[in-house]
Amino acid sequence: MIAIEDLKKMDASALKAEAQSLRKELFNLKLGQLTGQVKDTSQFKKLRCQVARVLTLAQQQNKQLDTKKI
Repeated sequence: MIAIEDLKKMDASALKAEAQSLRKELFNLKLGQLTGQVKDTSQFKKLRCQVARVLTLAQQQNKQLDTKKI
């Protein structure tokens, strides 16, 4: 997991790439659950929250860029 401070330093494209990576990891975790390999189901919530954090920061940065253009 990446710390919030590190995420805030990333630009919007890097945040979107990170979100994509986290979504892929969540997908693989779901596949692992279907095959019975996942023992710690709390990882699902942690990954979903991390994806939400990354997308929220990306959206905030896009809003800041839009206000600077005006």
